[in-house]
Amino acid sequence: MIRQTLLAFVLLAAPATAEPSMSAEDFDAYTRGKTLFFSQNGAPYGAEVYLENRRVRWSFLDGECKDGHWYEEAGMICFVYEDTPEPQCWNFREGAAGLVARFEDDPAQQELYEAQDLDEEMLCLGPKVGV
Repeated sequence: MIRQTLLAFVLLAAPATAEPSMSAEDFDAYTRGKTLFFSQNGAPYGAEVYLENRRVRWSFLDGECKDGHWYEEAGMICFVYEDTPEPQCWNFREGAAGLVARFEDDPAQQELYEAQDLDEEMLCLGPKVGV
């Protein structure tokens, strides 16, 4: 009886587990048609437009945009962009204030990005011309 009571106490005292990772279907349903703005340590970091057929457009908020696509692999959402052929894989979960992402689902990595749909347009200036 004491052992069962102690076990129950330990289970109740254990920290709650984080929200589960999003599947590709959940991620697509959450993001499709939205422009999400990401922050790192509370500072603006970048934005991404989520288009049909798992296509994306990313910007570091500098007016330059990169087209790419995403896919699911090993439970993570991986992105490939036109200028970076190596996939960048993230673990996404839904947090209280939007999406939270952890690079390569590495527990040693701080959850760096929080995404929110600010209902704003992402600025893409187009190719550089001239000097």
